Amino acid sequence: MASVLCNYVPELLCKFPQIDQTVMREARKLIDDNFKAFVRAYGYILDAAVQPLQWFLNWLQALFVATPWFIIILVMTLIVYVASRNTKIAVGTALSMLAIGFVGLWEDTMVTLAMVTVCTLISIVVGIPIGILMARSERVQSVINPILDVMQTMPSFVYLIPVVMIFGIGKVPGLIAVVMYAVPPMIRLTNLGIRLVDREVLEAADAFGSSPSQKLFNVQIPLALPTVMAGINQTIMMSLAMVVVASMIGVGGLGKNVLQAISNQFLTIGFLNGFALVVIAIIFDRTSQAYGKRLQRHTEVVHG
Repeated sequence: MASVLCNYVPELLCKFPQIDQTVMREARKLIDDNFKAFVRAYGYILDAAVQPLQWFLNWLQALFVATPWFIIILVMTLIVYVASRNTKIAVGTALSMLAIGFVGLWEDTMVTLAMVTVCTLISIVVGIPIGILMARSERVQSVINPILDVMQTMPSFVYLIPVVMIFGIGKVPGLIAVVMYAVPPMIRLTNLGIRLVDREVLEAADAFGSSPSQKLFNVQIPLALPTVMAGINQTIMMSLAMVVVASMIGVGGLGKNVLQAISNQFLTIGFLNGFALVVIAIIFDRTSQAYGKRLQRHTEVVHG
């Protein structure tokens, strides 16, 4: 049908106009060559800058793997119960972790847990200050919002390309890729939480003579905590999703097993490792949601 139609309309309307291939080839070559030159010139500085992340990740991973399983389960159950104040979630956490151990995935789960913990901590440290800046400045928000839009719509595999070119294959490159993928919800929801603080509360703080920093730390951030917790929840979920992709560049853990199961068509291995990832996701999700609801109720009582 299209070929018949093209017989009756000008060729220009049937053939989409494109940039000349020579121009595109030269542009790609220019960008790639300059990026590679930048990596060769400053790669050692970037490697030195991220070396503390390597040390911290290795230490935490060794701690999780070397600690006896019953201590890990006990500590996790206590943390979940203190955060959620929900006996069912705490008991479910203990039983789920026992099930992971029974199927032989305990060590890989600890490696993944260490990775997600570090990624979440970095996302919090990076995301909350940027979210605060966005909430305090319309200009900053207008600049950062399009960047976050691109980051959240970019296919996850694309994050691996610049990271591998700069840092090579290993845990830290994978960690950086996971953080890049998972940090946007932290930034957005921190910004949203601070902006949703009631104006009357802010006016009352101004009436009492609060400085901008006092108003931020004593009023806005405490009231925004439930929304910030939702951002942490989303960051954890996205970190777990990205861990499987990052296993392509040497992250290890459950993601590596899933990737091997896909390559070799091992249904049982893939299912069991996927089950372990789902268990971790549910534990984090239920705990952070319950803690967020507790914060929200506390906020409503204090300021209601």
